[in-house]
Amino acid sequence: MKILHQEKGTIKKKWRSRLPIALVFPNSYTLGMSNLGMQLVYGLLNQQQELVCERVFLPGQPAMPRSEESGRPLSDFPVILAALSFEQDYVNLLRLLLMAGIAEQRVPGSPVSAANPLLMAGGVATFINPEPLAPFFDLFWVGEAEAGLASLLTGLAAQLATGLPGHHDFLLAASKRPGCYVPSLYEPQQADGVFQGYQALAGAPLPVAKVICADMETAGHSQLLTPHTEFSDLFLTELGRGCSRGCRFCAAGFVYRPPRLWKGEAIVKALAQKDKGCQRVGLLGMEMAKPAELGQLATRLNAENCSLSFSSLRADALTPELVELLAQSGLKSAAIAPDGSSERLRRLINKNLSREDICLAAETLVRAGVMNLKLYFMVGLPTEELDDLAELVTLVEEVKARIDVVGRQRGRLATITVSLNSFVPKAWTPFQYVAFAGVKILRQRIKWLRANLKGVANVRLKVDKPDNAFFQAVLARGDRRLAPALLSMARTGRNWRRPPPPTASPPA
Repeated sequence: MKILHQEKGTIKKKWRSRLPIALVFPNSYTLGMSNLGMQLVYGLLNQQQELVCERVFLPGQPAMPRSEESGRPLSDFPVILAALSFEQDYVNLLRLLLMAGIAEQRVPGSPVSAANPLLMAGGVATFINPEPLAPFFDLFWVGEAEAGLASLLTGLAAQLATGLPGHHDFLLAASKRPGCYVPSLYEPQQADGVFQGYQALAGAPLPVAKVICADMETAGHSQLLTPHTEFSDLFLTELGRGCSRGCRFCAAGFVYRPPRLWKGEAIVKALAQKDKGCQRVGLLGMEMAKPAELGQLATRLNAENCSLSFSSLRADALTPELVELLAQSGLKSAAIAPDGSSERLRRLINKNLSREDICLAAETLVRAGVMNLKLYFMVGLPTEELDDLAELVTLVEEVKARIDVVGRQRGRLATITVSLNSFVPKAWTPFQYVAFAGVKILRQRIKWLRANLKGVANVRLKVDKPDNAFFQAVLARGDRRLAPALLSMARTGRNWRRPPPPTASPPA
């Protein structure tokens, strides 16, 4: 409760005559509160008079998961809605449900209640590929929450007020709505172990149509602020959704299509919701925003004495106004995402940034006062060769030379962090059927890069583990046959590298 008292924007509602919904984020409070999608759902559902939505995070130790708002155990909620942004959290989610004592198999057609909760999930990970979790969930919301999730749940609340509907009746009706995927109404078809498609049951639509929010009167923005998060007391505001660049590796850029840039009035309304005491603003969607519009927004924030933060910035979108705001914000860290190690690979993935674009952006940021520059790259992209990796090393050296000129002028050199992530093929992208490079090859390429960047002063290499990328790749394109393995991992605490313990043989 101490954490709750330090939050701004917490919503606490009485349960009486309302449908209680547990909004579950299957990871720590710190990570969950950095997730704008979860916050948007929290605010959206609590706007409805018939609903009360409370947050539940993964406990730091084996314990009964409890609501942040009321302290009630997860097992008290008749509706559980999981927010999933990352495939790696699938096991965490099952662990959390097991901790709460929620049965893996519920009685079909029985009433919706705390003893027999309706299990739902949404979030970008599930509308990329929900199948590994399909056997455990009643319904997946496929698309954006603003496009009908609240009406679905208020409809359920109305049914509960007149008599408890069975799971089957509610799900059968829900399956006819756009955005609702009811796994039990779709039977996977296989031949010789090869997936052949689905057979839809009871008139369920095939394919299931995703839903999007075409426009926003007020742009999506932070609902809660807390000092106990990665983005401490940072007010996040969307500039839009999707991405107009169409990078061929990026699942979010494709599943959020068509790309939408919110109107200036909607963004201004969102910024007006910011607490007066909060002077830090984070903008999401800057990859899609036009330089002129970014410049206008930068001028406005500058006039309000707001500092600016962002995850990464387009190397070809640095306007004088934006650079001025960055300088006045005192921003010490900034990121550029070339992604491809060579200019050839950047054309292949549709990033289309030249070496000069990247070097000029780096120099501009350092002149604006940035002392810690991050460069995001991927290793293991399709057709990648040693020559491409060599070009990455040359590019880092060129960036270093350009920013060192600035550093010597002011008497302090900036540092570079090269963040290297393994390419993971994702569903819905043009690269969805490309082979994963393989853990062994990725380790070799990372080792080569580490050795060749070792001698570059003030350059640090940060690498994700290829093993983790492999597990993510399996989940990103896997089907329901993964479900028993995920459940075993959740029960035993073993990771995917370790086989389950042997089953004891029955006595002779």
